[in-house]
Amino acid sequence: MWDPELAELQRRRKLAEQMGGEERVARQHATGRLTIRERLAALTDTWQEVGGLTGRTGEDGFTPSNVIIGRARLAGRRVVVAGDDFTVRGGAADAAIHDKQILAERMAGEMRVPLVRLIDGTGGGGSVKQLEEYGRTYVPYNPGWDQVVANLGRIPVIALALGPVAGLGAARLVTSHVSIMVKELSQVFIAGPAVVAAGMGESVGKEELGGWRTVSAAGTVDLVAASEREAFELTGRVLSYLPQNAWQPPPVTAAADDPGRTSPELRALVPRDRRRPYDMRAIMDLVFDTGTVTELGRRFAASMITALARLDGRPVAVLASDPRVYGGGMTAQGSDKMARFIDLAETFHLPVVHLVDQPGFVIGTAAERAGTIRRGARALAAVYQSTVPWASVLIRRVFGVAGAAHRPHDRYGLRVAWPSGDWGSLPIEGGLEVAFKRLLAEAGPQAAALKAEIAERLEAVRSPFRTAEAFLVEDIIDPAETRPALTDWVHDAYAALDVGPNPAARP
Repeated sequence: MWDPELAELQRRRKLAEQMGGEERVARQHATGRLTIRERLAALTDTWQEVGGLTGRTGEDGFTPSNVIIGRARLAGRRVVVAGDDFTVRGGAADAAIHDKQILAERMAGEMRVPLVRLIDGTGGGGSVKQLEEYGRTYVPYNPGWDQVVANLGRIPVIALALGPVAGLGAARLVTSHVSIMVKELSQVFIAGPAVVAAGMGESVGKEELGGWRTVSAAGTVDLVAASEREAFELTGRVLSYLPQNAWQPPPVTAAADDPGRTSPELRALVPRDRRRPYDMRAIMDLVFDTGTVTELGRRFAASMITALARLDGRPVAVLASDPRVYGGGMTAQGSDKMARFIDLAETFHLPVVHLVDQPGFVIGTAAERAGTIRRGARALAAVYQSTVPWASVLIRRVFGVAGAAHRPHDRYGLRVAWPSGDWGSLPIEGGLEVAFKRLLAEAGPQAAALKAEIAERLEAVRSPFRTAEAFLVEDIIDPAETRPALTDWVHDAYAALDVGPNPAARP
């Protein structure tokens, strides 16, 4: 009989479940944070730990590893979860942390199931105190980073910041498809306030340095939750739009919304005055399946909207502009946001729906200093490199190079316009003075009247119906019919999906 060994097994499992001990668990709770095991219970339906006996035995007894990994079910789907235990050395590295993290990455990637990282701590090389313990230092490297990078092209990776996250922990957070943090509870930075003060002479608090306002506006995280439990709900929600891996199509669900539903309210949402903004998100809510729009990165590059949604139960990637911010113009950051989102759609076979109101690149000295045209051209390249089905609805403006990014023009895609459509190389309001500069200068006191006359002539050819006559736009539709047009298209789009990992997909 193996009773002594079985008793020892149970003893060690119990010690592992106690994590860093009562005092450190209490300290974790005092900060308003759950422990890693409480998080796993709240996030997953079922849990099967891997490497639960990992740790080390010293004079003070058994200390478990501060990374917990395992296989789980999340909303009925198979996933792998890797979580930091802040109650053991603040989540900093120990002798086993790298091996367990690498195994979690490899297990998820090779089993072709989504990976969820619960990050709480640095997860890096630990404290300088360990130099005396080891008797040496080392040349920095990131063990297993090949697996981290490889997973970006093969499985959905969702990463959550659930406490102070710095260094390698921050790198693990952002090397994901969607990153989530919790208001007031988590902070994300390259280095914390003490290191910043020592290295840069800058005194700053952790919220100012890496709190949710700073980090979400910078685009470091994609979603901000009000609580840990909301962060777990968002994790399940995001995964519901994505396939198990890059070899499968996105999951289709039964839709409670009528695919043929029309929305007469759409006819009145775009004002006749082209200088007046409107609510693009109201259009999205009326067009897509009710309650299915999940916006990513709302506070970052706010003139560009990126969201996941469904059409008749089929997940789609949504691009749009917010005319209330820079008129919807494309910024340098907006270009980066657009390119990264298109790559997500490409990796996981999400058809793209682009609701277009693009006046062009934002201009001026700040735009030039930000390298807007270079980063904008990169976004345009992402559009042209995409292979997923594409539908564009030209709602209002489509101008210049940024406007040309409304679809990949080298292949078929659905394209329809609203009667409010307005397009060209430059808007009349800005291009008239440039095109007729000499003529207006020669007109002297009559310049204002001449300008009004030229504008009236140009207005006569501005109608989108003139463009449709020349078959330069395929169709003009009643805005109320937008949803039926897109739900009809999405069935063909899913039938045409070329499922399989794209070797050119980027993080």
